[in-house]
Amino acid sequence: MTDPHASSPPAEPEADLVEPHPCPRCRAEPGSPCRSRSGAVASAYHTGRFTKVPKLAKELRVQTPADRGPGQPWRPGAPVPAAVDPDLPSADIRIGYARCSTLGQELDSQLDALAKHDIPRDKVFSEKISTRIKVRPAFEQALKTAREIKAHAPHCRVIFTVYEMKRLGRDAAELTALADHLTEHGLVLEMLAGPLPGLYDPTGPGKLLFAFFAAMAETERENIRESALEGLDTAARKGQHGGRPPVITDDMLHTVLRRKANGESVEQIQPHLVIPTGKRKGKNPSVASIYRALAEYEKQQRHPEAVEQAHADFTALKGGELPAPRPAQQPEPAR
Repeated sequence: MTDPHASSPPAEPEADLVEPHPCPRCRAEPGSPCRSRSGAVASAYHTGRFTKVPKLAKELRVQTPADRGPGQPWRPGAPVPAAVDPDLPSADIRIGYARCSTLGQELDSQLDALAKHDIPRDKVFSEKISTRIKVRPAFEQALKTAREIKAHAPHCRVIFTVYEMKRLGRDAAELTALADHLTEHGLVLEMLAGPLPGLYDPTGPGKLLFAFFAAMAETERENIRESALEGLDTAARKGQHGGRPPVITDDMLHTVLRRKANGESVEQIQPHLVIPTGKRKGKNPSVASIYRALAEYEKQQRHPEAVEQAHADFTALKGGELPAPRPAQQPEPAR
């Protein structure tokens, strides 16, 4: 004897029963809600559509679920998946993707790891490109190939395989968008290395873990950025400043001053000066660079105390202190 109060399994939503059929009235394609005359998503499915379902033949109204966006501009939904032939054998099809940021890095370790999973060479896509670049051609081609295989072989499980998560994106927003893309097209993500390698289906419990991985990747990037800034600050306190080295060094400036005092012009001195470091190493500095160095030198000679005071104020500000007040300078008499 069955218990009348026993809970029965939840019935399939009416919308999911209706949408596999096209609508004869508004021509909505399978997988999409009906649309009104204005082109927005209708608040209820049209009668001629849900009467095709024997279970709903006597219903007078089938509401459009809120997640379909009633009243919003109509957009075609995901196509209804084709019926799976039980006689066809199911299989896993892997699409591999490998990436490194700079031309100096190598992809061999990633490609070897993908090859060990029996991924055919024609289904492995690789590129040397930074994730700062929004459009990555090989990445887009890998996703396109995976979508096409899934569309032609819905009975197969298509797995998008990468060596580790940071090969996919830089931050949580980008990785979450990728998870939504994999969910929409029924693709599975596989990671071969990293904190938790394995298969993750974004349509199931793997979606939560995918979001956690994305947040963790963004946190790691922030830690790297903070460490880099701390290293730059420490180097600055030691007097090691980055950037391009000066074109006119102190030795070159002394040479210019000595020869200029002997009556030579800057144009005569310039061909005999050689840049010791940097991208222009071994070349002659420009005449304009020499004149700028001379102007800076003369400025320091006229107001040496002002230059020293500026350096002292800068050091005090970096240490969190306020610079000491200076007495007002008297204007120079007119000449």
